[in-house]
Amino acid sequence: MRAAVAIAQNLQDPLSCLQVKDVPDPDQQLGWTTVQVKASSLNMHDLWTLRGVGHDPKNIPIILGCDVAGVTEDGREVVVYPVIADPDAGFGDETLDPNRNLLSESHDGGFAEYISVPARCVLDKPAHLSFEEAACLPVAWSTAYRMLFTQGQVQAGDRVLVQGASGGVASAAIQLASAAGARVYATSRTAEKRELALSLGASEAFESGARLPERVDVVIETVGEATWAHSLRCLRPGGAIVIAGTTSGTSPEADLGRIFYNQLRVLGSTGSTRTEFARMLRVVEQMKLRPTIDRVLPLEQIHEGFAAMEKGESAGKIVIKL
Repeated sequence: MRAAVAIAQNLQDPLSCLQVKDVPDPDQQLGWTTVQVKASSLNMHDLWTLRGVGHDPKNIPIILGCDVAGVTEDGREVVVYPVIADPDAGFGDETLDPNRNLLSESHDGGFAEYISVPARCVLDKPAHLSFEEAACLPVAWSTAYRMLFTQGQVQAGDRVLVQGASGGVASAAIQLASAAGARVYATSRTAEKRELALSLGASEAFESGARLPERVDVVIETVGEATWAHSLRCLRPGGAIVIAGTTSGTSPEADLGRIFYNQLRVLGSTGSTRTEFARMLRVVEQMKLRPTIDRVLPLEQIHEGFAAMEKGESAGKIVIKL
């Protein structure tokens, strides 16, 4: 089968380490199932793997792709829960299993014609979505769901700030929070991406760092260093900032005085449990939500997609159609 494989790692030139080539079909394992991949979307996680950041080099070569939508051998249209983990090892929460792995970390991912995954990871695709749309859901939408509703405890009427509105997690958070009845503010550096945030359900969109009309209950933070100070300033006393990414850097000035004086809560969030993933899929289906797709490319043009992601030239998810 054809697949996009990380064959090496290079911090300065990550795309030189990505090769589309023929590889063997996946092995069959007891308790696992094979999915014919119809679509798989790009994530920053893939670029970090190619750069050699946070990915054990002993697992190279490996097929990239964390997000999968496809068809099982018995004809089910499915999306794949992307976390390979043992809930019992995490006290009932897969994300706390110290040996958890995301697809493409130690198990081959979805940029291939076929993928093999544990049977528990296969869930029915929302019927109103195309395979390309469904392939946008697994990592970004389940991460946003956990950030908002498990960690952030967002409820109808709450005020939520989403930083960096065009990213996959951020755009999902705008749609999910808005669907839950929250008032959503969003920030972005460009007018085009602020317009996108409004189209997704944000009440208002602002330039990065701009003063908001009011303080918010929860901040959804995936940018990190560049927006950290603004996120803290925008929180009401007792509010919460939920962090699931640091694309601009990991070491901002902490501003501990503001945190303790205003009794702010700083909460980390990683991925989702299978239960949260299933609930997210139900919300998407019941509310008829649709992920935003920037472009759909064939597997042979995957380098083009990663180049656009690396340069920040996408507004929405970039999807590979198999």
